Amino acid sequence: MLTGETPSHLGRPLKVGLFGIGLDAYWPQFEGLQGRLEGYVAKVADKLQRPGVDIVNLGLIDTPQKAVEAGHTFRASDVDVIFLYVTTYALSSTVLPVVRRAGVPVVVLNLQPERAIDYAAFNRMRDRTRMTGEWLAYCAACPVPEIINVFNRSGIVAHQVTGVLEDDAHVDAEIEDWIEAARVAHVMAHNRLGVMGHYYGGMLDIYSDLTAQSAAFGTVVDFLEIDELAQIRQNLDPHEVDAMLGRIEAEFEIEPGCDPAELRRAASTAAALHKLVAAHDLGSMAYFYVSVPGHEHEDLISSVILGCSLLTASGVPVAGEYEVKNAQAMKIMDAFGVGGSFTEYYAIDFDDDVVLMGHDGPGHTKIAQGKTKVRPLEVYHGKVGRGVSVEMSVRHGPVTLLSVIERDGKVELLVAEGESVPGPILEIGNTNSRYRFANGARAFTEAWNAVGPAHHCAVGVGHIAGRIEKLAKLLGLKFTRVV
Repeated sequence: MLTGETPSHLGRPLKVGLFGIGLDAYWPQFEGLQGRLEGYVAKVADKLQRPGVDIVNLGLIDTPQKAVEAGHTFRASDVDVIFLYVTTYALSSTVLPVVRRAGVPVVVLNLQPERAIDYAAFNRMRDRTRMTGEWLAYCAACPVPEIINVFNRSGIVAHQVTGVLEDDAHVDAEIEDWIEAARVAHVMAHNRLGVMGHYYGGMLDIYSDLTAQSAAFGTVVDFLEIDELAQIRQNLDPHEVDAMLGRIEAEFEIEPGCDPAELRRAASTAAALHKLVAAHDLGSMAYFYVSVPGHEHEDLISSVILGCSLLTASGVPVAGEYEVKNAQAMKIMDAFGVGGSFTEYYAIDFDDDVVLMGHDGPGHTKIAQGKTKVRPLEVYHGKVGRGVSVEMSVRHGPVTLLSVIERDGKVELLVAEGESVPGPILEIGNTNSRYRFANGARAFTEAWNAVGPAHHCAVGVGHIAGRIEKLAKLLGLKFTRVV
């Protein structure tokens, strides 16, 4: 997983609510059962605990009256997600008041203490009361249909994890995925997206509904003026430019043909971009601008690529061409710790059965195969100016592609998993990778296109389609996976 410079607005920790359920009528009947189940709840709390997460553990709720109070407590505690641990049979009236009042997603943990009851030892107990108490300690599955039925009738979407309390790799992986998905949803809900300039004219697919994006993710949109960026650059101390130039020289492989004046121009703009991001407390950004020949703003916008790449690698992903949806996709991937580099189709190699994908402009240098190169360009294709650009391939190995789609006023997520593979690339001063997919280049291309994404997407390292699907479920978004 990657780590970056976390913006200050992400200082609020993820709050995870936990409660177990039981039935108070059992406690006087079956000695030791309540304490045993409370111990199981404590073990689940340990499973949920990790850095950056606050656990609000309300223990065992065993009456409808306690359920009402638990709902108020979760609501007052501002929990982001609730894990409901079903320890034994319990009334659905001990569940609904909690979840309804809290108003956040709920994951039902249907976990029994061991993989199977020791039938021989159980039947040797002879004491029917003790036998019933022992059976009830394994009875987690019993009330789950009742609980889901009531959730469905109440318009509450519930998610389930079924398995064994301890030493169950499936359970541990599912809990990890749900917490990661909740954490990313939390990041997105507190993210400030800066938008500067305007859309690349005529790219109808990238035009975005900012209200839909805010409704889907909770994103706060901050409109930026390129004039402010220009003013910041004008007021830079030369030492600030020197420091940024040193960082560029340390983090990139500079091609000998790069003009030192162009590198310093890029360093100056990079330093100004970092100051702009800090001033507005941004967690991501989308930009595009044209200006007019010879204007200061043309000089500015034609020198942003290195700075935007550095920001992208520092936890503030930047999408060119004012592609807001892809800035969102890049932020999601970065929040999952897998990168999130700006990409689009380049071509298909039918001989090797791979898709060539990349983009001019910002790249996520922390997921590069080797050191990212800086190359001089006499012209930016389809854009103003000239200068230096970045060339990199995404690290060889498993990758995940994510597209944020808008359709009928709603936001959707489209995902595919593949592999970044070695081989020749186009050495044109752009990001550029070769991707292989299980269904083949031709079938993948047609299946991906058929869903109707914009031509941009975000690529990250590793296979995380399952986590992104859980994020979609937590946010109530349509999810499509191309396989």
